[in-house]
Amino acid sequence: MREFLRSKIHKAKITIADTNYVGSIGIDKDLVEKAGFKNGEKVLVADNSNGQRLETYIIEEEAGSGKIAMYGAAARIMKKGDEVIIMGFELSEDLVKPKIILLDDDNKFLKYL
Repeated sequence: MREFLRSKIHKAKITIADTNYVGSIGIDKDLVEKAGFKNGEKVLVADNSNGQRLETYIIEEEAGSGKIAMYGAAARIMKKGDEVIIMGFELSEDLVKPKIILLDDDNKFLKYL
């Protein structure tokens, strides 16, 4: 078995960083669905603004909100306004064709890559 990229949200902007919350990443439900993620799924988040990476899990936010929220300890590493990439992986014997979405500056879906 190998681990392959399965889902990716590219060029998301963090809209909220709140340390007073049980840790996770909040993502607009529409974006979760378009990228093929699931609520509660473990993800790797890479911050293009500071180079940090962390693992956490998804909490769905209101559909259409454009919300990308870093909660708990992650909000000390990744701040409001930072550009991030959110990635999900899959164990498989075969190649996996990833579903990759690109966002605009307001975290709205632009296109599949």
